Amino acid sequence: MRSTHRRRPFTGAAISVLALLGAGLPATAASADAEQDDKQPDLTRFYQQKIKWSKCEGMEMPKDLRCGKVTVPLDYARPETGTLDLAMARYRATGDSRGSLLLNFGGPGGPGVPELAYGGEEFMDLTNGYDLVSFDPRGVGRSSPVSCGDGTDKALEATDNGEDANNPQAALEQLRRAAAACKKHSGPVLPYIGTLNASRDLDVMRAALGDKKLNYLGFSYGTRLGAVYAAQFPKKVGRMVLDGVDTLTEPLTEQGLVGAEGQQTALDDYLDACTEELTCPFGQDARSAREQVVELVDSLDEYPVPADFGQDFTGQDLVGAISHALYSEQMWPALTQALNMLVHDGDTRGVMALAGGGFAPPTGSHRAAPTRPHEPPDPTASGTPSPDGGLVDAEEIPLDNLPAALMAVNCADDPDRPTAKQITDDLENLRAAYEEASPVFGRYRLAQVLMCYGRPAGTDFIREEVRDVDTPKMLLVGTRGDPATPYRWTVETAKRLGSSAVVLDNKGKGHTGYGSSKCVHDKVDDFLLFGSLPDDGSSCGADD
Repeated sequence: MRSTHRRRPFTGAAISVLALLGAGLPATAASADAEQDDKQPDLTRFYQQKIKWSKCEGMEMPKDLRCGKVTVPLDYARPETGTLDLAMARYRATGDSRGSLLLNFGGPGGPGVPELAYGGEEFMDLTNGYDLVSFDPRGVGRSSPVSCGDGTDKALEATDNGEDANNPQAALEQLRRAAAACKKHSGPVLPYIGTLNASRDLDVMRAALGDKKLNYLGFSYGTRLGAVYAAQFPKKVGRMVLDGVDTLTEPLTEQGLVGAEGQQTALDDYLDACTEELTCPFGQDARSAREQVVELVDSLDEYPVPADFGQDFTGQDLVGAISHALYSEQMWPALTQALNMLVHDGDTRGVMALAGGGFAPPTGSHRAAPTRPHEPPDPTASGTPSPDGGLVDAEEIPLDNLPAALMAVNCADDPDRPTAKQITDDLENLRAAYEEASPVFGRYRLAQVLMCYGRPAGTDFIREEVRDVDTPKMLLVGTRGDPATPYRWTVETAKRLGSSAVVLDNKGKGHTGYGSSKCVHDKVDDFLLFGSLPDDGSSCGADD
């Protein structure tokens, strides 16, 4: 990505809002912390399972890709109460295999199976030493996908500066309705989503693949997952690379502002490049193009246009689509084409395709409920378990799965919850802070933060316990111009992880370095394939 993360100083109002919202309600014990208990549940049947691989079905999957599933407990503290199936995919090693390399492409909320299927080409060198494996985490993709129905729209209404802007009680009511909608449409898996449980799932996968150690390559959110695994299972860590390193300490309010700023910078860079081309839907003047994007978002919020499944396509839907497309410069041509379809023809199919997520309407019955021993499916549940034990068909994944899972995981990982009084007293200042960070992405990112209101407090394990890990050396890659995970997060996380962390400084731009920098690509491959680590603090120059 052609962007450099330039942080603007926060106003006094923004800082005070962050301080208030950062002092949330006390954390409660999360179910995923059960492994800290003296009395350990018996997980033998999960760790002794073997994965059955078969040809992948649907959507013209690559011929040499194989698909399978692994079964994990819904609740690790009470494994007898139910199970989940997690979708997995694998490319076999072409050379001498030293086991499996698990890939997480980020999110949270990003499904790994389609990413490996359709974007796995750049990782093929790693098949010289590994079976390449990815997966859909719990609540994501085909693995009991969560949904908020119209909950996201309700949360966005709470961030609106319209006629109810001076009625914070109305905003609180919208947020309560949003939390209720997510609970209604997500089924039993929602309370058990979060990185602590995803990390435990990762260890079950490791064992089911027959590996004594976990070899792992994680991007963006996948770095948080890798860091948590290193803290939970330090003796099981093999060769681990974390690229585009996430924060382990900053509250969601700060993360949201950082994200809004970074995405605005990335959008500005995209528009600078777009307006140099005759095909740009906003003309050839960059300043005018920035104004037109804001006007387009506002217009669609006021006058949504019909989209697939009979739903309306709003300005905030457009913001979500643009935000996904900005993470990689390789997506810029597709973004330009999709925006042309929208601006000139009113055709939303292009931008909806860029948004990721699933295929089914988010308000439909699309849920595969967790299986429960000796208990028939609940006919009133949202969806019906599939015959193979829990995976849903790709066509049943709700359209809002990615943002719904993102919010569910982030809320589960964060112990801070603002009180109703904090929100009502400071909502106006909070809106102003996010609007200042980005006139395009501010409201969208604020809604993601506020959607934690009304949910149980998340775990404090990540913030308090993921530090000074006793593992083999691991490689952390930070990119100076990363619009989503600023370089300082790499430095801060490396310091927390301790002497095991080795930092590679990528002087380039874009979100993560492996796919954009040949230097980073080669150093990561050398470590994963041959165990050759660069010196801590070494760097890669910016690629043209």
